[in-house]
Amino acid sequence: MDPLPERLYAPAQVRELDRRAIEDHGIPGYTLMTRAGEFAYATIRERWGDRRLVAVCGAGNNAGDGYVIARLALAAGVAAEVIYLIEPDRLSGDAARAAADYSGAGGRWRPFDGSLPSEPAVIVDALLGTGLDRPVGGRFADAVEAINSGSGPVLAVDVPSGLNAETGAVMGTAVRADLTVTFVGMKCGLLTGRGPQLCGDVLYHSLEVPDEVFDGVPVKAQRITDAETRRALTPRPRDAHKGISGHVLVVGGGTGMPGAARLAAEAALRVGAGLVSVATRPEHVAAVVAGRPELMCRGVTDPGDLAPLLRRATTVAVGPGLGQTGWSRSLLDTVLATELPVVLDADALNLIAAAPRPRGRWILTPHPGEAGRLLQTDAEVVQGDRFGAVQALATKFAAITVLKGAGSLVCGPDGKIGLCSAGNPGMAVAGMGDVLTGIIAGLLAQGLDQISAARIGVLIHARAGDEASRVGERGMIASDLFPWIRHHVNP
Repeated sequence: MDPLPERLYAPAQVRELDRRAIEDHGIPGYTLMTRAGEFAYATIRERWGDRRLVAVCGAGNNAGDGYVIARLALAAGVAAEVIYLIEPDRLSGDAARAAADYSGAGGRWRPFDGSLPSEPAVIVDALLGTGLDRPVGGRFADAVEAINSGSGPVLAVDVPSGLNAETGAVMGTAVRADLTVTFVGMKCGLLTGRGPQLCGDVLYHSLEVPDEVFDGVPVKAQRITDAETRRALTPRPRDAHKGISGHVLVVGGGTGMPGAARLAAEAALRVGAGLVSVATRPEHVAAVVAGRPELMCRGVTDPGDLAPLLRRATTVAVGPGLGQTGWSRSLLDTVLATELPVVLDADALNLIAAAPRPRGRWILTPHPGEAGRLLQTDAEVVQGDRFGAVQALATKFAAITVLKGAGSLVCGPDGKIGLCSAGNPGMAVAGMGDVLTGIIAGLLAQGLDQISAARIGVLIHARAGDEASRVGERGMIASDLFPWIRHHVNP
């Protein structure tokens, strides 16, 4: 097993990697298939022992992998059978050879009749590979439902059938796997959108293809790693003072919403900003300062009150709890009229969606619903192609864009995408976006460039969320991240 790689590919790019390994480097396709099967079966034995195995096979190399896994189970003395949706004599190439070798080893097979055996077994999903280009229907949809209705654990080969391995969207219906093993090139759709939910644990194996195979093949995205944090957040000089770590101004906390601005402001402090001020409704000042006395807080009633705060700030975070009133719009307009780097979230994004404008030097942090409004569409369309959506946002607004959600994406106007594979469902709770906004603003204030602040900020936020979830995901709240943020900004 290899660690999850940084380079993430679309299925077409992985097919090119396969071609290079076979044609340019002389590795027979059946050798690659056998290595994949060996890794998959070794993983099954390690995870679930010598349990009975049922491989549900379709067509193509994905089915071939299933036949190899079933043959290896037989060789280990484990009861195994293949249930097929495409007759073995209709297979070709390496898949046909795998089926013949399974049969020659005494393997049993039968056609799918609408259900799977009721006896406990490990189910191997070898139905549909990465080339899926239309919604799953007919007998294949029935087979997906049968797999999902079973009582045994499910291992998906390369990708859960029905999951788009490029976008992370579901093509009609999809297998819910407990474990997915994927090979040669890491498919980007496994790590974003519905991918994390449907894949379960993801294990990667290069199948020992030479490093040269990857040279010159473009990536779809790159995974954001802790190495970026270590490079950017080096130890501070011994003569450091608060002035060298920047001054973040958080603008937000409209009527009834002081907590959002407070969360963003404390996150900026926890990530290392030297000074943090909050501009909020006058009636909220006491609550913000009482909860975190290290924050400076000013009540503002109009844009004139904001001017002196903007003169002292080096970075602005605007949007947490801002609202969409006249007060909100006037403050946002005042912030955007400056030359300061700005991080926008929440209602600042909704106001921009209603009245788009050019700006530059800004970072947008939408969730799918906000992204849909910014693109004049809806969250479902955004989730159908998160990579396309984040690139469209970055281009339309000339902005570094963070598309939040499972497998958060970061993209700049150059179209290069970073993907964060950390994080957990416990983070789907009010206030988490406010914390992320403060983290990114705090990193900007300390001198990181915009793309680095966004990428590293997303990763620190997710890592802190994973640490905080150790005692359980349900019931986690946004402020639970604060102790762990400090841990991850001191690598």
